[in-house]
Amino acid sequence: GGTSRPSLRHGTARKRLPLERTRKEPPRETSDGDAPSTFLELGLEPRVAAPLQEVLGISRPTPVQLRTIPALLKGGHALCGAETGSGKTLAYLLPLFQRLLQAPKLPGDEVKEIGGGRGTGVIRRRIREGPSDLLIATPGALSKVLKRRMLSLEKLLFLVLDEADTLLDASFIDLAWDPKAQLVAMGATLPKGLSQMLSKSADLSNFTILTGSSLHCLQPHVEQRFMRLKGGEKVAELLQLLKEQESSSGAVIIFCNRARTVNWLSYILEDHNINHLRLQGEIAADTRAGIFKAFQRGESDILLCTDIASRGLDTIHVELVINYDFPLTLPDYLHRVGRVGRIGSKFLGSVVSFVTHKWDVDLVRKIETFQFHSTKQL
Repeated sequence: GGTSRPSLRHGTARKRLPLERTRKEPPRETSDGDAPSTFLELGLEPRVAAPLQEVLGISRPTPVQLRTIPALLKGGHALCGAETGSGKTLAYLLPLFQRLLQAPKLPGDEVKEIGGGRGTGVIRRRIREGPSDLLIATPGALSKVLKRRMLSLEKLLFLVLDEADTLLDASFIDLAWDPKAQLVAMGATLPKGLSQMLSKSADLSNFTILTGSSLHCLQPHVEQRFMRLKGGEKVAELLQLLKEQESSSGAVIIFCNRARTVNWLSYILEDHNINHLRLQGEIAADTRAGIFKAFQRGESDILLCTDIASRGLDTIHVELVINYDFPLTLPDYLHRVGRVGRIGSKFLGSVVSFVTHKWDVDLVRKIETFQFHSTKQL
C-alpha cells in the first residue's frame, strides 16, 4: 500500500512518474531468528564454509541460501527461483563445491571454461588439454561441442542451469547427459513451461521447488520513475541525470536495447568528457569480462551497456539504473531493476526509465499492475 499509480499519457513530456519505495531498507542478510545462522548449521563442511568469511567476508547465509543449500546437499533435483541480488549463485555453488571435494579427483586440477565467440578451434584445444572437475560453459558453445562429440557428459555428477529462463531451447535440454546427475535450475524469473521442459530430462517427482517470497516482484525498496519523453529529448535528459549524480559515491548503469545505440551514445558521452565504460555483445567475450571487472573496481562510475549486463553480475556498488531505451519485456525490466538494491549494497537504489513509444507505455501499465498483483508461474 501507499504506492502511487501513475498514468502515462502522450504529451506529458519530462513528467517524472514514480513507483515509490514501499520499504525503506534493503534486503536483509538473514531471515528470522529461528533459522540456522551459520553455513555450518546448513550442512556445509568447514573447508567449504571457512573461505566465505576469510576471503569474501560472508558469515551468515541469506534467506535463499537457507532454503536451497540443505535441499541440494540431499542430492535431489531442484528448481529454485529467487529475486535478483538474493545470493542465488552461492546457494548452488557451495553444495556443488562440497560434492566435488567429496568425489574422486580427476587427473586435471583446473577449472575449465568454454565460451563462445572464439572459434571452434579454440574450444577444441581447451578440451584436449585434459579433463577437469568443473566445466563452465555457455549453452551455445556446449551444444556445439556435444553435437560434434568433442565432449561427453556421461560421467556428469551435477548440472546447473543458471538463468534457466534463457535456456528454453529444447535442443539444449535434449542433449544427452547421465540421468543420475543432480539437476539444478536457477533463475530470478521462472516462466510458464519451464518445469514441463525440464521433465523431458529429469523425473519431476524428485524435484524440490524453492521460490522466494519476492520472486517475480518489483523490489519494494527501489524507487522507480518513468519519464515520458520524445526521442530527441533523451540525450539531454540523460546528461542532466548524470550531472545530478556527480556528487554521489554510487555507480550508474545505463541500459540500451542495441549495441549500435551503446556505441553512438558512447561517442556523445566522450564529447562531454564523461568517463564511462562500454559493454555490449559485439565486444569479444574476454574483453567484456575485463570491462565489467574494471567497473567493479571503480575505474569508472558509469557503465553504458545492453542487456548483456542485466543478469548474473555483482553490482552492489550501483546506485542508479537508467533505462535509456525502455526494455522490451517485463522479465528484462525485472532483471535491469535487479542491478540495484541487492543484498550487501550500500544503496537502496533508484531506476529512471525513459518512455518514448506507445509500446513502452503499454509495458509501463503492465509494470504498474504487476507492482500490486505479482504472480508466480512455474
